Amino acid sequence: MAATPFDTAAPASQNQGSTGAILLMLTAMAVFSVMDGVSKGLTQHLHPVEVSWARYLFNLLFMLPLLLRQGGSRLLVTRRALPQLVRGALLFASGVLFITALRRLPLADASAIGFVAPLIVTALSIPLLGERVESGRWLAVLTGFAGVLLVVRPGGAGFEAVSLLPVASAGCWALSLIVTRRLADTELPLTTLFYTCLSGLVLSSLTVPALWHAPDSADWLLLAAAGVLYALGQYLLLKAFLRTHASVLAPFQYSQIVWSTAIGLVWFGTLPDMQTVGGGAVIIVSGLYVWRRESRIARGA
Repeated sequence: MAATPFDTAAPASQNQGSTGAILLMLTAMAVFSVMDGVSKGLTQHLHPVEVSWARYLFNLLFMLPLLLRQGGSRLLVTRRALPQLVRGALLFASGVLFITALRRLPLADASAIGFVAPLIVTALSIPLLGERVESGRWLAVLTGFAGVLLVVRPGGAGFEAVSLLPVASAGCWALSLIVTRRLADTELPLTTLFYTCLSGLVLSSLTVPALWHAPDSADWLLLAAAGVLYALGQYLLLKAFLRTHASVLAPFQYSQIVWSTAIGLVWFGTLPDMQTVGGGAVIIVSGLYVWRRESRIARGA
């Protein structure tokens, strides 16, 4: 699962080149989908925490030289260490839950369920951010959750408990976006990316020794590829958000479902059934409605 790394709008002076930014966003979603496909393949014989650990490790190795070249050691300095660590822990939990789900679920199913995260953010914005959410957006949130029920099918013949993991993953991701809103006023985006990766690496390093299964040479190549793909996807997202407003890019994150469906068909021979397609469509439409209403409110403000 992937979503915007920073829930902030680019400055108006940077609201140029929207076409290029959209292409970057679409490419990033494709990169994240390939990464999920690689991770799904690895989980067939490696523990999800092990896959997550390697992804953080190679991501950090790939990203650190870039950080130092972009802004030097000042990018490694944070004024809000605790929120950074909380955000990193939430994203670590989100990633492990999602990768665990990929062991059993088709890519398209997990991706569709995961896109309930923006709706969870809306629901949490009242108690955690003190925002006002009007009845139309609440209705969209409830409709989106109904879409999740269509995909998960609790109590149905095709229900699997593992399908609840992407929901939990989306919940952790939504909480991380709430923390991101708090960090955005004072922290540089690249600094936040660094501490997210560092936190995930530390947390996974604490648990991975007990779960370790020695990867072979091919596994190491794929683990490295997953880490590089994750870093590349985040970098492309960052470049996109520096070119235009988040409100312009938000709808295009749903292209990941298309990419995931294609990769699931080509690599794993799976296609979502009609109930999953219907539930995914409900989630997407609900998310787009919430995005549109929030964009209008932001413009009015």
